[in-house]
Amino acid sequence: MEIRPLRIGGLLLPSNVLMAPLAGYTCYPFRVMAYEMGAGLCFTEMVSANALKYEDRATKRLLFTNQKEPIKAVQLLGGSPAVMEQMAESPLLEPFDLIDINMGCPVPNVFKSGEGSALMLDMERAAAIIRACKKSGKPVSVKCRTGIREDQMFAPEFARMCEDAGADMITIHGRSRSMMYDGIPCYDQIAQAKAAVSIPVIANGGILSARDAHDMMAKTGADGVMIARYALENPFIFHELTGRPCRESILDLLLWQLELTATYYDETFTLTYMKKLASYAMKKRKGTKKYKENLYQCGSAEEMKALFTIIFADTRTV
Repeated sequence: MEIRPLRIGGLLLPSNVLMAPLAGYTCYPFRVMAYEMGAGLCFTEMVSANALKYEDRATKRLLFTNQKEPIKAVQLLGGSPAVMEQMAESPLLEPFDLIDINMGCPVPNVFKSGEGSALMLDMERAAAIIRACKKSGKPVSVKCRTGIREDQMFAPEFARMCEDAGADMITIHGRSRSMMYDGIPCYDQIAQAKAAVSIPVIANGGILSARDAHDMMAKTGADGVMIARYALENPFIFHELTGRPCRESILDLLLWQLELTATYYDETFTLTYMKKLASYAMKKRKGTKKYKENLYQCGSAEEMKALFTIIFADTRTV
């Protein structure tokens, strides 16, 4: 895989290895970590435009950022062009450099509301949403799937629509909506979409190692890759792909994440987030299963710090 800078509209990303938006995980501290490890772009968790319109407090918290993020990207979910335009131009999104539109979420309640992957069935409305968000003057990207069902794939056609509507980049999860998060990615659909447009196409789905990332690029010809849940299990994947110098152990990373999260969030959020992140770090590591109960019983940051030191003391990654 060729690691290189990537231009999206007026933005120049330092690498073409991107971190996917993940609900419950890609909060500000995680994004800062991914950038330090070599990610070229990271996104907020999925943010509902409707919830922002009504100034939902929990949703607004998803937008926290500051100058430590070199490039700020927000992912918006919505089905109304008017509401998406209003939120894209709102002061709440003023700090962000790029707006990503979620047209790929497959979960039933989102699909039934006409948002996420449901927009792939309504290209006219999807195009209107892209044009509406472009009125913000910011680069706009789209994250979608290869289609709705395995017998209903149309990534090239959808990619052309996105480009014609003004999108500056498109990320394609190589599975249909019906496949959810399982099954072999449809590499040919991503390759066909890449051949159909001139804007950057990012390949996503089924990347569980550096080897998988290389294979994805080779099979699709995409301009870059987007890493999703594997980055929770192994955040060093960005270092492995880009070669960027980084902290040497998972213990260093977790202690840093704990400190950073506690600086900007309350204790309840900090403990909840760190328990989830540490659980992923413990995945597939021998001897850590017995510590999980202790992890979830931690009632303070100090308890958690002490437990991390015991669990990961001898775990070096690079």
